Amino acid sequence: MTEPFLVAQDLHKSFNDHKAVNGVSFTVGKGEIFGLLGPNGAGKTTTIRILATVLEADRGDATIGGYSLKNSPGAVRTLIGVCPQDLALYPDLAALDNLVFFGRMVGLSGKEAKAQAMANLELMGLANRARGKIEKFSGGMKRRINLAIALMGHPRLLFLDEPTVGIDPQSRHNIYETIQGLQANGMTILYTTHYMEEADRLCDRVAIMDGGQIIALGTPRELKGQAGDPDKTTLESVFLNLTGHSLRDD
Repeated sequence: MTEPFLVAQDLHKSFNDHKAVNGVSFTVGKGEIFGLLGPNGAGKTTTIRILATVLEADRGDATIGGYSLKNSPGAVRTLIGVCPQDLALYPDLAALDNLVFFGRMVGLSGKEAKAQAMANLELMGLANRARGKIEKFSGGMKRRINLAIALMGHPRLLFLDEPTVGIDPQSRHNIYETIQGLQANGMTILYTTHYMEEADRLCDRVAIMDGGQIIALGTPRELKGQAGDPDKTTLESVFLNLTGHSLRDD
């Protein structure tokens, strides 16, 4: 692994009597795509919210780019971008105006925000729809705008929470190519998904969470090799063997 960019150490978080995160530790190397997988309620979203400084851990700490979440949350926020599963868009505004608004929120000047917004729209294949209102966009286009917003301010660590849920194959392919291009340019990415083939395709290493804990960690090939021939075993079968076949509706 390359030089660590994110180091999580013994993170804990409870809500009343529910232990959502229970001693989570892992390291993400600079320029790595690291997958965080798990069934509903496993603790993935809570872990990401802690790392993104939205929630404060009950115990433990993490460093991002050398800055402690506990001691320097403001410095951490300058290094990260967050692409949430729930779309964070203003539907009655144009795509460009959405990006400029969020660019100003991360401290860019108006000129810088507009320049970055146009560059990000170009990256997502949506420059020709810059003046179109979000409410008129398809689901796939909205997902691509969501990612474009997360890139405002040139973050060094990007949190991607289910970035391709419910979209068409063309938009999914565009997002895959964008993510791989971002990595090629040195960005570090923490990726959550319920699509096992995505994790197998994109992630350098994967951690599988259940019950608030990491129960397996390794490259996709290493994890598949623990269950059989890695050329014949799927990551989904490994996931189901580790977390069970019972439905998780919460």
